[in-house]
Amino acid sequence: MQKYFYVITVQFLGYRFHGWQKQPNVKTIHLMIDRTLKFILEEQQFKTLGAGRTDAMVSAQEAAFELFLQEPIEDLEAFLSLFNHNLPQDIRALTIKEVDDSFNIIQHSKVKEYVYLFSQGQKNHPFCAPILTTILDDLDIELMKKGAELFQGNHNFKAYCFRTTEKGIYNREIMTCELIENKVFKANFFPDKTYMLRVRGKGFGRNQIRLMMGALIKLGKGEITLKYIENSLKPESTEVMDYIAPASGLILNKIEFE
Repeated sequence: MQKYFYVITVQFLGYRFHGWQKQPNVKTIHLMIDRTLKFILEEQQFKTLGAGRTDAMVSAQEAAFELFLQEPIEDLEAFLSLFNHNLPQDIRALTIKEVDDSFNIIQHSKVKEYVYLFSQGQKNHPFCAPILTTILDDLDIELMKKGAELFQGNHNFKAYCFRTTEKGIYNREIMTCELIENKVFKANFFPDKTYMLRVRGKGFGRNQIRLMMGALIKLGKGEITLKYIENSLKPESTEVMDYIAPASGLILNKIEFE
């Protein structure tokens, strides 16, 4: 039987979801997408496969999944419109395109860009909570910028991965890692100045970016040094990071298939 393959990009606010992956008795992004597709596809058999997982409360400006069908979609724009009409308001489909059977959304080479949004030194408006982490302490932002640069390049990120094992792959390349002022995400209830950690790479370990951000927050508070971060990235390091930054500041900003 012939099959048809489509890549759909979506964006979502993760604050009320328990991440991407389906789990018993909790609401997840994948569950809501499949529930919506089941409704609009009616009796047609289908399968969906995400490009990766996001943790509970993590949002996405651009994520992707593959849709497998036994019958073709005749009008892609009409399908996208119907899909959006029935998705919950905190999930939106952006694009759809047909691919061939050689495409595998998990194995296909891709670059992911994450951003982590935060502010410092003051209590924020409660509406900020879904996408912006509030650090009440005053932080040394300039020192944190130097710390972010240390993560760029090829390093051993074992210290920055949750529940490591001996079989894990921890030598990874981070193509971009920079801490900059946030000029992308704006709202009239945001504080005057907010910041963004921007990280690009082909693969990340579980909780890796939140653990990196946690180290930068500790650096900004004066609890660790640049030398400490430098040493934690060496192959012989046995360091385990003890502070993971809150999930709601993390956003999957972009996914590029190569």
